[in-house]
Amino acid sequence: MAQADVDALRAAGFDDRAVHDATQVVSYFNYINRVADALGVELETFVRAWGESAE
Repeated sequence: MAQADVDALRAAGFDDRAVHDATQVVSYFNYINRVADALGVELETFVRAWGESAE
């Protein structure tokens, strides 16, 4: 993350709070994915791969 990234968010209409909130959400999912990978967590059987159709 660099100043240019924040500038791009501001150009898209993000204010300070929106930048903060987005940072918190993205960071949380990054953390959870790393924990799940480290523990070898398997996907549930009902979860489809990205782009996989329901058919």
